[in-house]
Amino acid sequence: ETSILEEYNINWTQKLGAGISGPVRVCVKKSSQERFALKILLDRPKARNEVRLHMMCATHPNIVQIIEVYANSVQFPHESSPRARLLIVMEMMEGGELFHRISQHRHFTEKQASQVTKQATLALQHCHSLNIAHRDLKPENLLFKDNSLDAPVKLCDFGFAKVDQGDLMTPQFTPYYVAPQVLEAQRRHQKEKSGIIPTSPTPYTYNKSCDLWSLGVIIYVMLCGYPPFYSKHHSRTIPKDMRKKIMTGSFEFPEEEWSQISEMAKDIVRKLLKVKPEERLTIEGVLDHPWLNSTEALDNILPSAQLMMDK
Repeated sequence: ETSILEEYNINWTQKLGAGISGPVRVCVKKSSQERFALKILLDRPKARNEVRLHMMCATHPNIVQIIEVYANSVQFPHESSPRARLLIVMEMMEGGELFHRISQHRHFTEKQASQVTKQATLALQHCHSLNIAHRDLKPENLLFKDNSLDAPVKLCDFGFAKVDQGDLMTPQFTPYYVAPQVLEAQRRHQKEKSGIIPTSPTPYTYNKSCDLWSLGVIIYVMLCGYPPFYSKHHSRTIPKDMRKKIMTGSFEFPEEEWSQISEMAKDIVRKLLKVKPEERLTIEGVLDHPWLNSTEALDNILPSAQLMMDK
């Protein structure tokens, strides 16, 4: 097995962001001095699965590319002995995360938001065509290639991805972006575990349409700067009032921010945030939606940039 250190220098201090499964670091290819992102995972079946699914999807221009993967034994400074790890060298996304980018650009327009949406949807379409549900679509997992205004957006972090046979049982989610089906699966799972209800022969399932709900939430936040479902209470689990809003699909378009946002944009959000997956817009429906194909300028500056800047 080749050691990554033969070909790359690793910068142990600079962190690019924390993935679900640990920080992402910078590494530099010795032969070319080119910078890459490096994700390090303990070499376990779950990690191998993440790498496998990511590699299956990574041929698409809107999905972060994997350059190479090393299986090395690595000892971190705080460890007494080395452990088997996977070192995943990925293309560097210098433009950073979606919301960071919005807060940097004082002038994020509706047109830009629709272009980001289109690219995120194309990435999802590619995953779904391979029968892979991403299951953790959120702004932190949408990255810009560079700092130019029209930099491509790419999807990353397949730590929760799963081949979808229509039986996605285990709830994986980030509270703001979680679909009602996922919450329902979680509720049943907990009740079955504690014996409140018998384990059903046909488990309650959710599928790739949960990614489309999350897309709806991302569009909403991109436009106005705050999420459609939230709670005044802070807690480790999802507060009851927020859970109820998600389960019933209750959200609003507060006048102050939304009066300056197009009807088309509101329409796509409404159609994605449908509680019943069969009523929800499909990937094709999103790509065909007028908001993504409008010839109107849509150059109105969104309130989201201002709101995110103030935080």
